[in-house]
Amino acid sequence: MNDAILFAVDEGLARLTLNRPTRLNAFNADLAHAWRDATAEATSRDDVRAILIDATGPAFCAGGDVIDMATSFGGPEDITALAEVINAGIRSLTESSVPVVAAAHGTTAGGGLGILLSSDYAVVGSRSRLGSLYANIGLTPDLSVSAQLARAVGQRRALQLVLQDRLLSAQEAQDWGLVAESVEGADAADEAALVRARGEEIARFWLAGAADAYGQAKRLVRSQPERTFAEQLSEEARSIGAAMATPEAQARIAAFAAASAKKGAA
Repeated sequence: MNDAILFAVDEGLARLTLNRPTRLNAFNADLAHAWRDATAEATSRDDVRAILIDATGPAFCAGGDVIDMATSFGGPEDITALAEVINAGIRSLTESSVPVVAAAHGTTAGGGLGILLSSDYAVVGSRSRLGSLYANIGLTPDLSVSAQLARAVGQRRALQLVLQDRLLSAQEAQDWGLVAESVEGADAADEAALVRARGEEIARFWLAGAADAYGQAKRLVRSQPERTFAEQLSEEARSIGAAMATPEAQARIAAFAAASAKKGAA
């Protein structure tokens, strides 16, 4: 792993920080490989029960570093290979049973949308702007944007983004269901800090609660397209049965029963 991503684990929380601030955290080969390695480690470690993705500098992620691609890559096959490296990281997150929050301050564009969509809960700043912008430079959606955007906002809205040079405001992104919430700061730097803090607060909420149950709930929703309706019902039944047998659930159910009995006696 290289310093294009800062990676740390603290009390169950893995923090992945995109760290190419002078390029608005756009992906080059270094960031692509660091992303793949960091997501693989975060989702495979037994001591990680929540993941936070954030970024340094003025923006969350501007997608691919097209200038670097145009000057450093030999041909189309190199671009395809690099996209597959980043895709491996996206799959690590979306196929895992670890809940992921993105703290996406500033601008998120192009493939950055795919990185945001690989989270399960996204927080932005009131100044944030989010959009596609691929076609502006003659490119097509990648990094899961065509796979995940329509699931998140609906096909018609997804088409509005990929067929225009529109950047959604934070409020529009929230109204569309692309992000969960936004926070406002006194200035851009303050807002970025508040976005990161709110992202960590959400992750710590998962850790303080039934983190494994949150993770399994995420897995059920994320993996549902792989199953028929009947198969999904069966998987839900199997999962809740397995959850009931865990010490965490037994302790929480006992505490809930005791509190209910106390309330009833009052």
